[in-house]
Amino acid sequence: MSLFKDGRYVAPGNIVEFMHGNQPQLAFVMEEQAGKLKLYTINKRETKMPAARVLPWVGPQYSAESTRQEMLDLMLSHQEKRGEIQAGLDVMDIWDLAQGELEKAPLTWFAGLLWEAPDADQISAMGRAMLAAKTHFKFQPPEFIIYTEDKVEQRLNQQSEEKRQEEAMTAGQDLFKKIWVARESGSKINTDQIPVMSDETADYLNSFLLDRIAGVSDEKSHKMWIALKKGLPDHPHLALLLAQGWGIVYPHHNFLFNEADYSPDDSWTADHTEEIDRLVTAVETKAIAPYPLPMRSIDAATTRDIDDAFNLKKNSDGGYTLTIALARPCMDWNFGGKLDLAVLDRGTSIYLPEGTSHMLPEKLGIGAFSLFSGELRPALITTFELDGCGELISISPKTGWVKLTDNSTYVAVEQMLEDGTDDEMALAFELSEKLIASRIKNGAVVIRRPEPEISLTGWPEKVSVSISSKEDTSRADQIISEFMILANSGLGRFADEHGFPLLYRTQDIALPSDSSGIVTKPHEIFQRVRQMVPPQMETTPKKHATLAVKGYSPISSPLRRYADFINMAQLCHYLQTEQPLWTSDELTTLAATLQTRLQAVIKIQRFRPRYWKLLYLAQNKKQWQSAAVVDDNGPLTSLAMPEIQINVRVPRPMLGDKLYPGQLFQIRFNKIDPLTNEIRVVEALEE
Repeated sequence: MSLFKDGRYVAPGNIVEFMHGNQPQLAFVMEEQAGKLKLYTINKRETKMPAARVLPWVGPQYSAESTRQEMLDLMLSHQEKRGEIQAGLDVMDIWDLAQGELEKAPLTWFAGLLWEAPDADQISAMGRAMLAAKTHFKFQPPEFIIYTEDKVEQRLNQQSEEKRQEEAMTAGQDLFKKIWVARESGSKINTDQIPVMSDETADYLNSFLLDRIAGVSDEKSHKMWIALKKGLPDHPHLALLLAQGWGIVYPHHNFLFNEADYSPDDSWTADHTEEIDRLVTAVETKAIAPYPLPMRSIDAATTRDIDDAFNLKKNSDGGYTLTIALARPCMDWNFGGKLDLAVLDRGTSIYLPEGTSHMLPEKLGIGAFSLFSGELRPALITTFELDGCGELISISPKTGWVKLTDNSTYVAVEQMLEDGTDDEMALAFELSEKLIASRIKNGAVVIRRPEPEISLTGWPEKVSVSISSKEDTSRADQIISEFMILANSGLGRFADEHGFPLLYRTQDIALPSDSSGIVTKPHEIFQRVRQMVPPQMETTPKKHATLAVKGYSPISSPLRRYADFINMAQLCHYLQTEQPLWTSDELTTLAATLQTRLQAVIKIQRFRPRYWKLLYLAQNKKQWQSAAVVDDNGPLTSLAMPEIQINVRVPRPMLGDKLYPGQLFQIRFNKIDPLTNEIRVVEALEE
C-alpha cells in the first residue's frame, strides 16, 4: 500500500480519481507497488501512474479480485452518484462560508460544512465542484486555498477578459480575412459579410485595432495580434488598413494622432470646462484701459489664434520705436493644474491641410486670449528702441491690455506695399530690411523657398488633393519674421540682463563663413540645411547660429507653443513681482518633459503634409514633375521638387553621366505609397 499525502493509503480495490484533460477521471486500482499504481479507468483502459498523481480523495474500497466488468459497473455507479451530488451543490455558498475564516483547508473540512459524516461520493463531488471554481479556489494538494474577495474579483475580471479575447479571436480572424479579401478587390466589406458577433466583441476588436494603430501593445495583445493576422500580409500599417476596410476610421485617417495620443479636435477640453470658463470670465472682468498706441497684426487670412501685433514710429534722429504686443494667455493660469498638464501634453498646435488642432482650448486660444481687433485682450507690451541702422538700443517690457485697430493679412499688406498706400507698413518693411541685413552681416542663413498650398476636396471619404503656389507675400512675411526674431532675442537679452532664466533655443555651432545670406536655390538650400543641427532647448543664453542672434528665447507664439507659453509666464511673473516663477533647475526639468513630449507630437506636423504631397503625386502619376539635382554622392542622387517641397532619390545611371548641382530634370513615377512613404522614379529627362 502507498501512503497518500493526507495520511490515507491507496491500495488495490480502491476507486480513485486523477486529472485527465483538465477533468477528474475515475479509475479502479488493480495493483500497487512502491508508490506506482496500475489502474483500470472508466474509459476501459489500463494505465500506470505514480500514486502521487491521484487526487486526495480515495474510496470506497472493493475487492481487489473484481473482474473488469465489475470494476466498470462500480465506477459507472459512483460516477452517476457523484455527478448528481455535484449538480446539487452551490459552491459559491461554500466559498461564502469559508472565506474570511481560513486561508486554506483540506477537502474533508469543506465537505463537513454540508454533511455530518460525508462519504466518498460526497467528498468527491465537493472536490470536483471546487476544482471547477477556479476563480474562488486554488487546489494545492492536498488542500484548497480560499481566495479573498479582492482576489476573486480580480480573477473574475481576468476570466471575463479571457472570454472576451477568445470570442474576439474567433470573430476577428474571420473578419480580418474578409476585410482583406474585399480590400484586394478594391472595395470594403459589406455589412452582410461581417461575422455575427456581440456588440461587446465588436467594441473589443474596434478598440484592439485602434490600440494597434496607436502602437499600444503588451505581450498578451501582441500574441493575440500575431494570431489574428495569421495568413495576412506583413504590412507595417496592417491594423490601419483593416480599420479603414471595416469603416471604423476614414480612408486617409491620420494615424500619427493615434501614435502621439493627441486629440485632433477640441473634444479633450470637455474635462476642463470649469477652469476654461473661469479664465474666460477673468478676461471679461479684469480688463483695464488699453495701451494708447494703435496696434496692428499681420497673419494669414485663415488665422484665428492671433498672438502678436505691433506699432512702429520713426524718430527725429532717424531711429525707430517699435512696440510689439504679444498675447498673454498665462494671465490667471494655474500651473500644475489639470488644464495646464493637458496643455503641456499637447505641447504645440498642429496646422494641417485637413484642419488645425489647437494647443489651447479653442475658447481660449482662438477666443478669449486671441488678439482680435476691437477686443480688449491681456498682453505683454514691449518697446524696442533701435537706432537708424536697426541696432537695438533698449528693451522695455510691461504687462497690460491692448485693443487692436486692425487684423491685416499677408496678402493685404503685400498689396499695401506694392501700392504705397500705408506709411506704417512701408516703414515696417524698411526696418525689416535693416534687421535682416544686420543678421546676415553677422552670419545668418535666411532660407526662402516656395511654400506650396495643399487643398483637399471630398474630405474625409473621397479625397482629391491639389497643390498650388501661395501668393508671393515675401515682404509682409519678412516684416513679421524679423520683428518676431527681434522680440524673441530682445526679451531673451532682457531676462539675461536682469538675472532670471528663460528657455532658449540654442544652436551653438560654427557655420562656414560663405554660408550666410538669403538662399533660394534648391541645391544651395540643401547644402545649408545639411550643415545645420537642430536647436537645443537650454536655460543659458547662447548663440543661434542660423539666426545669428544670441539668447533667442521663443516667446512670440504663446497661443501655439508651450515653450513660448512658459517663457511668457516667466517674464510676466518677473515684471509683476521681480521674482521668476521657476528657477533654472525647475525650468530645465520642465523643458526635458516638454522635449520628450514634443518628439512624439511634432512628427504629426513633420510627416502628415508629406503624406498629402505623395497622395497628390499618386493621383497625378502620369504627369511629369520638375526637379533639381541637390546632392550627387553615392549610387542614389537626391533631387528636390521645389513646387511641392519634397526630395526624392534616383538611381544615378537614370540621370546620365554628367551631373551638377542645380541641374533640372523632368521626372515621372511608377510607384507611390503615401502610407509607407515610398516613392519611386521610373523616368527622368533633362530639361
